[in-house]
Amino acid sequence: MRWPRRNIVIGVSVAVAAAGLAVALVAVFPGRSTPPAGSSQLFSPFTGEPVSALGPVLAVKIDNLAQARPQTGLTEADIVYVLPVEGGLSRILAVFSSHFPPVIGPVRSAREDDLELLRQFGRPAFAYSGAQPQLLPVVEKARTVDLYTGRVGGYFRDPHRVAPHNLYAHTTQLLAEAPGASRAHDIGFRFGPAPSGGRAMTSFSVSYPAASFVFRWSPKDGRWLVWMDGAPAGATEGGPLSAPTVVIQYTKVRTSRFLEQGVRPPYARRQTVTSASAVVAAMVAMQTSQAVRTRGRRRWGRARGSGPRA
Repeated sequence: MRWPRRNIVIGVSVAVAAAGLAVALVAVFPGRSTPPAGSSQLFSPFTGEPVSALGPVLAVKIDNLAQARPQTGLTEADIVYVLPVEGGLSRILAVFSSHFPPVIGPVRSAREDDLELLRQFGRPAFAYSGAQPQLLPVVEKARTVDLYTGRVGGYFRDPHRVAPHNLYAHTTQLLAEAPGASRAHDIGFRFGPAPSGGRAMTSFSVSYPAASFVFRWSPKDGRWLVWMDGAPAGATEGGPLSAPTVVIQYTKVRTSRFLEQGVRPPYARRQTVTSASAVVAAMVAMQTSQAVRTRGRRRWGRARGSGPRA
């Protein structure tokens, strides 16, 4: 399924060493971050699409193991990050504001670097299934509206899936539990003409030690088709996941202070990247992508294009 009309960014941080560089993948929909002069139209600072109001920010930690796929609700996200976790695997942090699906999941536990990533959103609502015992009080005291499953309602188990990959949440109830959540605001995206230069390419891949991501250009769709761990990525809503633009960002990675199952998971640091960085324009859908200035790791989305270049 196409991730819809919005700016869905998936930041895929791929650790290349226990402490070193990581890679983030970013995809962006066409749009505007500010209305034209004289216009009263309001645009989402996350997606560039017209909105009637700036909604609250809801971030949800989502499972990305094979047993958790296909996930539910990702097609409605404004921003989707894919982050490294212990064992060389990955986990998703999905950010919603413009649109909210009725159900999101499977919901999983938080990690230390989630908190640094969430700071850019002000005081977002954060839904997660728990955390390591020493980390949990840190997450609960962080600058978020805490939607830990042990504290609020809205969560349920799907009996047709195996635990722990079967915890889902009703977004209406999550939002009702978070009346103080921050509204969407400028986090650094800028939308404009496609940058010049680059070279043509039809696929690109990055990987963790135990997880891989491949983006293959589809001329018919004018989008990158997304593969995870050697298989096409899909959604419970139906069809393949796809993205219009992929940007690769390198960031420093260290290990977390908090053990997970006896090991220290990776901690991908949030770093500022400007629109002039070659990393940000690493993969761009020809004639359709947006020049973007990002702060931190960013996302997947939609575009119309005649071909790829990087």
